[in-house]
Amino acid sequence: MKSAVIGGTGLIGSKIVETLAKDGHEAVPHARSTGVDLLTGEGLVPALTGVDVVIDATQSPTADAASADFFRTATANLLTAAEVAGVQHAVLLSIVGVDRVPDLGYYRAKVLQEELFKAGPVSYSIVRATQFFEYIDEIMSWTAEGDTVRLPTTLLQPIAAADAARAVADIATGAPLHGIRDVAGPDVLPLDELGRITLAVHGNGRATLTDDTAGPFAAASGDALTATDGAHIAPTHYRDWLAA
Repeated sequence: MKSAVIGGTGLIGSKIVETLAKDGHEAVPHARSTGVDLLTGEGLVPALTGVDVVIDATQSPTADAASADFFRTATANLLTAAEVAGVQHAVLLSIVGVDRVPDLGYYRAKVLQEELFKAGPVSYSIVRATQFFEYIDEIMSWTAEGDTVRLPTTLLQPIAAADAARAVADIATGAPLHGIRDVAGPDVLPLDELGRITLAVHGNGRATLTDDTAGPFAAASGDALTATDGAHIAPTHYRDWLAA
């Protein structure tokens, strides 16, 4: 099976390419650096010609209101090119909880992207993943100041990027879902606790202060960012990943 991975040079995209290749499939990474531009459509049809499945692992360059315009244009161009090229399956990597946190503009933009895939001309699968282990440090940096990091008690269920890539690869090489599959790590932890665990393993002396108004994830309540019933639960625990 031949796949095209749009955003295939990024953190998760490159792992999807690697996973598919290990399984014996032909997986080609595409990005602006390889001559494929989602906003202009340049290079899309040639990149998708002869491809069985296209995987969209792109991110908007901004997380503000402009992200909706990015996804609207990029997704329309991608799906139009996929139809022209005869692609039979389009897979979108999305985020668990995008439809449950309306106060986050980036999440609203991802909901728009999902709706475009659902209404598009190509059979689709949507894979919603929780936050990647690899992004926890970045999340903490948003509210770090001096010797402290302020974090809310928002529940997260983070996943290793490699585990998320495996889930995407498995779905991409199967029949289209015509629906959504959640994938998540095995542990549900408050974000402030994740911060304390991370700092302790890193030997970082900063203090984690609980602040339920700190950072964008403060907009999520309850279990909004955790997996739903029927989700695929990956095997890797955060503490084990940190230790490794």
